[in-house]
Amino acid sequence: MLDLIVKGGVILWIIMGLALVAAAVIIERLLYFRRIGTDEDKLFARVKGAVQKGYYDEALSICDNNESPLSGLIKVGIDNRNQPELAQKELLKEAANQEVPRLEKHVSTLGTIAHVAPLLGLLGTVTGTMQAFGVLGNFGSVADPSILAKGVSEALITTAGGIIVAVPAVMFYNYLVGKINLILIRMESQVNSLILMVNSGKRPSFPREEKR
Repeated sequence: MLDLIVKGGVILWIIMGLALVAAAVIIERLLYFRRIGTDEDKLFARVKGAVQKGYYDEALSICDNNESPLSGLIKVGIDNRNQPELAQKELLKEAANQEVPRLEKHVSTLGTIAHVAPLLGLLGTVTGTMQAFGVLGNFGSVADPSILAKGVSEALITTAGGIIVAVPAVMFYNYLVGKINLILIRMESQVNSLILMVNSGKRPSFPREEKR
């Protein structure tokens, strides 16, 4: 294995560095999405029950114990419960937009690595081929095949290395982007429900007068 790395040259070391960065991003994002994952229906029901009773501090405490984007939206809604409903809607949409950078953190880096790694592999192919042809140009005919093998090895190893890094990077990039889009779509659809839920605690119900 070490022999292959040595034969791959400087470009292979760069590709390996990108592989480490990609692995770190993938692990960090998977752990992040696992941490913010929650049963949204259960969370919504718990908060709604507290809000309807007027226990806003309890509702905020429930949100503080959940790191999901939904809990962040609920907190914004509760904090602005005295605003008009139109203003609440705009504030919730703004809060949802502010969640985007946290969801997309480092994902663009993974996408860049997915595109750059095979290009670096191609560059290694070019430099390795140039090295092999340079040997032929200097010596005409080469009696020892190992002299040519160094350039050919660099060409093949860097190409393989670039592809090996790019394939999982592309797969996880697409997976993360799809997950982010799903969360954003769900957040947008929850805005109206949040407004109704937040305002349910300040709408007292009066008993109907019996008709005489």
